[in-house]
Amino acid sequence: MDVDEAASQSVVDEIHATGGRAVALGANVTDERKVGQAVAKLNEVFGSINVLVNNAAVMPAGRLHETAPADFDRCIAVNLRGAYLVSRAVIPQMLEQRQGSIIHMASVTGVIGLPGLAAYSATKGALIALARAMSTDYAPLGIRVNTVAPGTIDSPMLHDFLAAQSSPESFRRAFDEMHPIGRVGTIEEVANVFLFLASDESSFVTGANYQVDGGISVKGEQPQDPG
Repeated sequence: MDVDEAASQSVVDEIHATGGRAVALGANVTDERKVGQAVAKLNEVFGSINVLVNNAAVMPAGRLHETAPADFDRCIAVNLRGAYLVSRAVIPQMLEQRQGSIIHMASVTGVIGLPGLAAYSATKGALIALARAMSTDYAPLGIRVNTVAPGTIDSPMLHDFLAAQSSPESFRRAFDEMHPIGRVGTIEEVANVFLFLASDESSFVTGANYQVDGGISVKGEQPQDPG
């Protein structure tokens, strides 16, 4: 499910090419009606929902006083309220079947302070707290809820962020250097953790936050803004 229906369909095409089953659902996660329609369509196609990954996000850059109210509100609407709306839409069915795994995409910014990402950090920290609260509510009913908190990942979001900086190359080097492992992560390295949490191999895991961050969250010093 994606607000960008063309991008969603391209992923579905890749899955179909490997013999898998998938359906592209166009929906804005901030729109309760659209979310409900998408979930209904998913049930129509597959009959049940066993795993939910809340991954939609925007990342406005800036310190708090530099963040416009509209940007702050949109960040909360997509990153946090979106996770609430989609979770709320699928939980009743998971309760009925007494089985489900919900995974929120958090971030290392929700664990430690990073410069220039006030609004984004606030939403990611909130998702970690939300997962903990949800896990206590739903664990006795068969639903597990966890978060994954990546460090900097070589992704379209990073590319867009770098493109908006005055010195993209300096920022990219700084991102590599701030991770003790010496580089930013890959999408596949994060996806592997999601696969674990979605599977029965993690059947005794709930309320956890997996920090897939190349060691940045345990690094002694805090990174500095290269700009």
